[in-house]
Amino acid sequence: MTAARRRLAAALLPTAGDEGGEPLSARGWRATVVGMHVISAAVWTLAVASVLSGEVTAPGEQGPVLAVLGGLALSYVLAGAPAVAGGHPRRALVHLVVVVVAFGLLGWLAPGLLFLLFLAYPQVWFVVQGRLTGVAWTVLLAVASAIGPVSGAAAGSTPLEVLRESVVSLAFSLALGLWISHVLRQSAERADLIEQLERTRSELATAERERGVLAERERLAGEVHDTLAQGYTSIVVQAQTAAALLSADPDAARERLAVIEEVARDNLAEARAVVAAFRPVALDGSTLVEALQRLASRFARETGLAVRVDTSALDGLPALRTDEEVVLVRGAQEALTNVRRHAGATAVVLRLARVGPQVSVHVEDDGVGFDPSAVTASGLEGLRGRVAQVGGEVDVASAPGAGTRVTVRVPGS
Repeated sequence: MTAARRRLAAALLPTAGDEGGEPLSARGWRATVVGMHVISAAVWTLAVASVLSGEVTAPGEQGPVLAVLGGLALSYVLAGAPAVAGGHPRRALVHLVVVVVAFGLLGWLAPGLLFLLFLAYPQVWFVVQGRLTGVAWTVLLAVASAIGPVSGAAAGSTPLEVLRESVVSLAFSLALGLWISHVLRQSAERADLIEQLERTRSELATAERERGVLAERERLAGEVHDTLAQGYTSIVVQAQTAAALLSADPDAARERLAVIEEVARDNLAEARAVVAAFRPVALDGSTLVEALQRLASRFARETGLAVRVDTSALDGLPALRTDEEVVLVRGAQEALTNVRRHAGATAVVLRLARVGPQVSVHVEDDGVGFDPSAVTASGLEGLRGRVAQVGGEVDVASAPGAGTRVTVRVPGS
């Protein structure tokens, strides 16, 4: 096929989805199609009544004119209506050819029926739903319907007058058709945009759910590390100590077993709190100071170290959010766990202080110390992440042979 023929085919052949598509919702488009069918039936019925009354045809021409109208009706039912609904380019082509031929015949046989162009022109644009194709078929329809009246010069009109009326009708039809095409194209673009927005919203919702799942996993991991894992570690250590003391010092062994039971009960309560996302058991029904004192007391019983709680620099505890209190308690727990595992200390001071609205917990030991720049502790890194979520900070001050001080600060209010 030559380039010229391809261009001609592109202009005349309707294509599915050419520059548009259904401009409304499925329900709205169905209502539009049904409206087009009703209007087509009403206008066609009016045309048949005009022919039967003899108002628009000469004697003896009623039969051929009714045959042309019958062909139009049959074409619309079999090809035009499915094409208006969309997605039937071959049927659209058949109906357009029938419409052009039929109006060419009506121009010769019954020019008075050319009011049917009022229906035919919009049908062209709804069938093709494309600018270039719509212009081509509108021009063909206008030329075909004007040949008869111009050649026969209807009674009381000169060919020039008939031609002028045809040109005006064509211009109006093109303007209407281009507007219809523009509306269809804009509606299709809006439909595509809405679909994209809905798809983006769905993707964002999925991403938000995944982010929430990840955050919950991180929360659970942090809670397990800060509470359950430390409790189980304590249970293991106490069980080993109790086993070693069982024969030599039964009373001391029973004390260790009591500590094991206490830690196990606390761990069970902590597990329930983690699952339910409650505040730590240490804070349940207690103030922050009471929770830290209880934490220090149990740590002393577990390790046998001298643990002192210092609140002299507190100067009144400001109102703290629950998450800030949780961070301070978890910070103290993590620091004490590191003392147990690594410090080799003989004494520990747990200090609660306040500077303005800022509240801090310091855990200081007299152990072996270490070089903070050379050691990365996963527990402290996790604690830094937790503290950062509430706008706080963690400081670790230590040196080999000089003990360690871990400070957790929260901004307060």
